[in-house]
Amino acid sequence: MKKIFVAIVLLFTVAAFARNITEKDLFKFTWIADPQLSPDGSQIAFVRVTVDEKGEKYLTSIWSVSSKGGTPRSITNGPRDTAPRWSPDGKTLAFLRTNEKDGKPQQAQIELLSMNGGEPRALTSMPKSVESIAWSPNGKQIAFTATTKPSDFDKKNEKSDDAHESDVRIINQAIYRSNGSGYNDPTRSTHIWVIDTDENAKPKQLTSGDFDEEDPTWSPDGSRIYFVSVRVFEAYYDERDADLFYVSPSGGDMVKIGTGSRGSISRIAPSPDGKWIAYVGTISKPILSYTQPDLFVVSSSGGEARNLTAKFDNDVMAALTGDQRAPRGSRQSKPAWSSDSKSISITTGEQGRTNLAHVDAASGALKAWTSGNRDVQNFAMANGRTIALVSTPTIIGDLYSVDEAGAFTRLTNINEKLFADITLTEPEEIWTTSFDGKKIESWVQKPPDFDPSKKYPMILDIHGGPHAAYGYTFDHEFQWMAAKGYVVLYPNPRGSTTYGAEFGNIIQYKYPGDDYKDLMATVDALIARGFVDPKKLGITGGSGGGVLTNWSITQTDRFAAAVSQRSIADWADFWYTADFTLFQPTWFRKAPWQDPQDFAARSAITFIDRVHTPLMLIEGEADYRTPPTSGGEMMFRALKYLHRPTVMIRFPGESHELSRSGQPWHRVERLEHIVAWFDKYLNGAKIDTYDKGLREASK
Repeated sequence: MKKIFVAIVLLFTVAAFARNITEKDLFKFTWIADPQLSPDGSQIAFVRVTVDEKGEKYLTSIWSVSSKGGTPRSITNGPRDTAPRWSPDGKTLAFLRTNEKDGKPQQAQIELLSMNGGEPRALTSMPKSVESIAWSPNGKQIAFTATTKPSDFDKKNEKSDDAHESDVRIINQAIYRSNGSGYNDPTRSTHIWVIDTDENAKPKQLTSGDFDEEDPTWSPDGSRIYFVSVRVFEAYYDERDADLFYVSPSGGDMVKIGTGSRGSISRIAPSPDGKWIAYVGTISKPILSYTQPDLFVVSSSGGEARNLTAKFDNDVMAALTGDQRAPRGSRQSKPAWSSDSKSISITTGEQGRTNLAHVDAASGALKAWTSGNRDVQNFAMANGRTIALVSTPTIIGDLYSVDEAGAFTRLTNINEKLFADITLTEPEEIWTTSFDGKKIESWVQKPPDFDPSKKYPMILDIHGGPHAAYGYTFDHEFQWMAAKGYVVLYPNPRGSTTYGAEFGNIIQYKYPGDDYKDLMATVDALIARGFVDPKKLGITGGSGGGVLTNWSITQTDRFAAAVSQRSIADWADFWYTADFTLFQPTWFRKAPWQDPQDFAARSAITFIDRVHTPLMLIEGEADYRTPPTSGGEMMFRALKYLHRPTVMIRFPGESHELSRSGQPWHRVERLEHIVAWFDKYLNGAKIDTYDKGLREASK
């Protein structure tokens, strides 16, 4: 009886001292990335990601934990170690290490670590970074990719003190820069190399030329290295995409494997018997705004590829949208074959959930393996054991074992100490019938001390993509906004993934449009429940969510404040400046000068004079996906001309990934600015940060 009393007292004590989550808890988060199961299934190696004590950068190191659970242990010290890969005998771990010199990262190299102890040994010293690692089946070689040229090895010795290297760029291609990685170098391609694992071994280049070769994957007998490549110049002019090839590890000509229908190819996985190659792919025809990824198999001897999941109307190897996937070190998992080569395990995305499923390799019959409200972000299989990296609305991401019946057993609790002191709540799932009868799924994150008898300010938070999906995954932004006293509504309007091809593609050539009506239907339904103050509505979203934020405030004045992030305001300007092309009729049937009315009709800037909602615009200054000139800068300058309340927040050096993997302090400051704007205009908080120097403020 005494023990029960003490337990009750402790329970109430913990509850009494639990606090709400804060924006700066981001500095304390720990993430797991790229879990790899040892060949015997006994150990899991993974990348552990943390924020340095100053909140200025991310640190990555390799850790391991037993596949039966236990205390994780550090294998490497970092601070920039990623991509752990087990040798076939499980005795050695290869990984990528990026050393620093004078505080600046150098080129990533392969290091080998004996699991019997000792320090890692550098295997490569490439002039350019190694990008991937693939062990040969006998463990004597490693294939890898890099953009290194043979001449790079001698370049340093040839360089004289007075040599001039021009920084002038010659650009002759429509795609000449990439969000996050910067300007492309047309003189460099990613090629496949191989190196023996002996000490003092020299790397050998297997492929060359003007095209990239990616995802090197050994055949089970070690006689081939499969890879994916697009072998045409300026591929954006074509409907076609990638092809599957192989090359001998001893060198020679590459051989193409027929893949039947044209489309994309990624995550290639040979069967254990060597007869088949599975991959995740899309079909290029018809040209759609949203093309579902499917699971394909093709014979290793060539022939036509078979789409195993053609009858499965949803996403294969899907991902949900959230702000807390590991900001560094993440790599995608591949389809996993059974040991008898008869079935393939994959992840599937359905209605805001991702789970595991089995696919019969002969018939394509798909059978759900797991179910439930979760986001299986990554998985691995070995020696009859399966592990998964799982996120939920209250778990950033932890490792679980999965049994044959689909039951999950938690192996890690990587944020246990931090989350023991924080109150996190599950969102409520709701379904709304939109104007045309379509069912729209949404989630509502309520304040931790929610009282249904009160009226709360509400924030509508719209995902980007537009072909993406919210769901049962952790999102710091939603938890924090709710902790600040807001009801947060985050819906999956038409155009979202995980609801079938028709639902996703219905917005093709009509974006934005009826998706806006879906958003308003979900807002109306939530207000009707009685706990949202209709006079205190906020709206925000990033990327495609920024598009819809801009659009919404040109269609209605119901929102008291808006925050548009990394947005598009003028589709024509975006067509000319984005880091990818719209040369194929995916979102627009023609080019801007061929159909200016269509571009103008779907651009918020066309209707800027209708905007009366106070608008904050958040921009990354290195964002090449939605360049500020096509979005926030246009909205800001126009609204200033109209004397409407607006402010622009610019983040130096940040790409389109600001909210997900930007510099930690910038991510925190982004959250602070968003909520400060809503506090000011929804709750009447006295915040002068955005008023200094304004003519109206000086009166």
